[in-house]
Amino acid sequence: MTSIDPKEKLKSFSKHWHPHQIAVVNDMQVLLAKVKGEFVWHLHEEEDELFQVLKGTLYMQFENKTEIIEQGEIIVVPKGIKHCPMTKNEEEVHIMLFEKLSTQHTGNVQDSLTVEDYPKI
Repeated sequence: MTSIDPKEKLKSFSKHWHPHQIAVVNDMQVLLAKVKGEFVWHLHEEEDELFQVLKGTLYMQFENKTEIIEQGEIIVVPKGIKHCPMTKNEEEVHIMLFEKLSTQHTGNVQDSLTVEDYPKI
């Protein structure tokens, strides 16, 4: 048991849209990611996702609206809801995610951005 500094862990990688696992709590994983631009429209049939913005502003697109998540704020995307995270103005945004270990990166979609295994850091 040691403390984890997300800011320090974020310094260890640079690739966008490629989550890294920093902890596991029961059947949940804690991930860090750097994001920039637009991701993939997708949904998770069986899992909710929690996003916390550590740096910058995240725009979570839904089919009928876009939610703006500022630094320090969180958003929960319920299972079965189609969504697409994005950033604006070439801003790199740092996020922490909480999701079940069974959650597939791009849910019901296979894309060039899909990651099968998350590095543990």
